[in-house]
Parts: sequence; structure tokens; C-alpha cells
Amino acid sequence: MASTTTLQAVLLAATVAYVVYRQLTKPKPPAPYPPGPKPLPIIGNVADLTTRELWLVAERWAKEYGRITYLHVFGQGLVFLNTPEAVFELLDKRGAIYSDKPRLVMAGELCGCENMVAFTPYGDRSRRQRKLMQIALGPSSIKTYQPLLELETKPFLRRLVADPSKYQDHIRQYAGGLTLLVVYGHQAKSIDDPFLRLAEECVSLLSNRIASGGGIWPVDVFPSLKRLPEWFPGAGFKRNAAIWKKKMEEFVDKPYEFVLDEMDKGIARSSFVSVLLDNVAQGKDKEVDPQLDFDVRWTANSMYGASIDTTIATISHFILAMVQHPEVLKRAQAEVDAVVGPNRLPVCEDRESLPYCDAIFSETLRWGVPLPLTLPHRLMEDDIYDDMFIPKGSIVRYIDLAISRDEKLYPDPYSFNPDRYFHPAVDEATARRRDPRMYIFGFGRRRCPGANLVESSAWLLMVSVIATLDIGKAIDDQGREIEPEVVFDNAIFRSPNPFKCSIRPRSEHALKVLAQEDV
Repeated sequence: MASTTTLQAVLLAATVAYVVYRQLTKPKPPAPYPPGPKPLPIIGNVADLTTRELWLVAERWAKEYGRITYLHVFGQGLVFLNTPEAVFELLDKRGAIYSDKPRLVMAGELCGCENMVAFTPYGDRSRRQRKLMQIALGPSSIKTYQPLLELETKPFLRRLVADPSKYQDHIRQYAGGLTLLVVYGHQAKSIDDPFLRLAEECVSLLSNRIASGGGIWPVDVFPSLKRLPEWFPGAGFKRNAAIWKKKMEEFVDKPYEFVLDEMDKGIARSSFVSVLLDNVAQGKDKEVDPQLDFDVRWTANSMYGASIDTTIATISHFILAMVQHPEVLKRAQAEVDAVVGPNRLPVCEDRESLPYCDAIFSETLRWGVPLPLTLPHRLMEDDIYDDMFIPKGSIVRYIDLAISRDEKLYPDPYSFNPDRYFHPAVDEATARRRDPRMYIFGFGRRRCPGANLVESSAWLLMVSVIATLDIGKAIDDQGREIEPEVVFDNAIFRSPNPFKCSIRPRSEHALKVLAQEDV
């Protein structure tokens, strides 16, 4: 025990000495650092960071410090971009030096996520991954998936009518099943589907354990900690990482191997994986190019997690907004009735004819903010913006929550108000920045190609619910309305926990429409 304590003391002293040396030998910056909360000596702003709802703290910083907030943790710079102007200038115009991803030892190397799109550093591999995603899910390709979206919508509504209290489970089954179908050609028959259960477990691990608290672990700041033996006191992160890595690798390999097996049998459905491999994998005797195999395997897996949680967060906030604003729902139902009529469900081609419903969708994205704090980028060179110095190696993120609450773009920003999108903007640039799609799914050239599938599927779910269901507050045994209790537990996505509400068919005729079998 004494030797262990001595070793811990030596490691701590060495760490402190290294940080002090690095700070003392750091050259004087050519301009002041951006403003931010005052750091403590050596450790910096560790005490200012939280493991839960960090975006709320970051939003307060945005109001206090303006366009940019700067912190450091043991000398590692952390930059939060708080306005559309700052995001556009740095991540879009100067994207060449802001496109790298930080080396996250815990999530990447130890937990096995380093080849996922979200964690892949800037370079040839990241370009190959984005090209594959663009081929499969870009604007020109998304129309090929619209029949699948429409096919899955009616079963979702039937499940919702049968058991409305489990609305988030139904959303998860829809979004997860649709993604499995599009990416791997696998049709999930129930919420207990083994691929769905595996995916749910791994997405939960990634959101609530691996990337919790912003995804920065001590080993990310001090990579030498990865060499600690697993039995060493304080090395529990290594024991956990070994378990999580096996699970994440299983999530990558099992659905992919399913597609290869289906292709060998000649019964594979058309999917992202099968189409990309079809030209080089014509049977058991023909091998897949190793690089293509690697890229497709990891890119396919990367499409899953973000699409599920984003859809759940968006539709949950839509339901919450309709509970709180019944007048908005009634107006939207009148629009759908006039355009679609009573005898069918809305389809994707109806979108341009439903401007108020589209405004509700935009407002849900803005008001709900499914990903309030974006994934981190890494600055590849020293930079100066607005007379402020941002050092090379800084981890840069932008705050969706702060942008969506910008009073210059959105007067009375905390109110749910779809009508705001019918008011003309002062200029074209403001009009573009006022569209939540400009930043909710990634900014400018950093927009995630998978956003097209998420947006299309979430929009179709929303208008289908509007067409067939009434949503309101739940009623207790004494006939009194129950106010929804909104709690956020997810460490990455701003998805409210299930809350009590009333979801019921609009009419007997709506039930008949849902009961009809599609031809």
C-alpha cells in the first residue's frame, strides 16, 4: 500500500511539474485570448465544466462573454463558438484549419471508436467516409429511401395508438429499424430485434458513458495515463474501456457480417452496404478490397447512433410543444386536412404544400435543439479572430443552444412560435442564418450527410401524427390536467425523458385509415 501511495504521489508531482513547465515556457501570444471564466492555477477550468447539461453552462458563458468563450484544462484550450457569425467565419470560411478532430484517447483508442466518422481525424480516411455517406444519403439519393419512410410510418402510428405511453420506444423502433433497413437491409420485426438491442446498448454507452461530460477524460489530456496497468488505483477507466471496446466492435461487425452473408446467399436487400460492395463482392470466391471493406464497415456503423437520438429528441420535443400549444396543433391539422384530405396519410411530396407544418418542424428543431453542443473540432494552426488569439491544438465546439436562443435572429427565443418563419428577414444572410437546418445538423460544409435521412424521416413522422392523432395534457383520476415534467438525462442529446401526455386518434375515420393495408 505504501509503495502504491508513493507511486501515485510521484505521478501527481510529475504531472504538475509538466503542466507548470509547459505554461512557463509557452511563448507570449500575439493577441489576447478570448474571454472566459477565470482559470485556477495549473488545473485551469476543470471546476467550471459539468458532466450533465454542459450546454446550459456554455449558454450562460455565451451571454456573458459574447462571440467566443475560452477555457483551458491543464493547458488544453477549449473554445466555444456562440454566434452564427463566429461559426460561419471559423468553421466554414476557415474550415481548412478547423476540420481536424481531437485525438480522444479514451473514446478512440481505448474504447475502439477511433474509426467512427465522428472521431476520424482530418485526412484521406475522413474524406473517403464523407464521400461514401454523400453517395448513400446525399440530397440526390434521399428520394430513393422515401418509399421506405412512408412504408414504416403506418406501423409506427399503429403502435403509438395501441400504447401511447411508450411513445419514445415507438420512435426508437421506427428510427432504428429504418436505419438498419437503409444501411444494412435488415428489417427489424420488433423492439426486441437483436440488432436493435445491440445498437441501443452501444448508443447508450457512447452517449452516457464514453462521451459523457463532453467526452474529455484525464487520459485525453495526459495520454501517458493509458500505460497504467488495469489493477492500478484510479485505472478503472481502462477496465471499463476494455469492456466497452468489445461491445462497440460487436456493434460494428455483426450487422456488417449479416450483409456479407446475405450477399453470399444471393438474398441481400438493396442497402448502403450491399450496393457499395456489390461490384467487388459477387460471391464467396471474390474478396472485398480491404480498404473499401474497412471504410464501408465503419461508415455504415457511424450512420446509426446520431440518427436515432436526433429523431427521438426532435419528435419528443414536437409532442411536448403540441401538449403545451394545442392551438398550433389545430391550425396544422386544418392545413393537412385541406391539402392531404381525410383518406390517406401525408407523403414526402406533400411537403412544399404544407408551409405551416414545415414551420412547426423548423421551430421544433430550433426550440428543441437535439444536439445543443456539437462534436469537437481541433484547430490545426494558431489563429486570430476579431483581435483574439486562438492557439493551435484548441478543441473547438459551437453551441447550438446559444445560437437558437439568439434574440437578434429569434425575438422572444424561448417561446415556441412557428409564425416567426413567415416574418421577412432584414437581409438574405439573416434569412439563411435563421433557418435552424443551417446549424442543427452541422454548419456549412461540415453538415452531416446523414442529416437528409434524419430530417426527412422526422418530418414525415411529425405530419403523420398531425394528420391522425390528437395530443394534449394527461388527465388524472380527479379530471385535472397534468403538467408534463420535463427532465433531461442524456449527456449529449437534449432529449427529454418520457413525460405524461394524452395521445389518441382524431376520429374513427383516422383509425380506419391506419387500419388500411398499403397496396
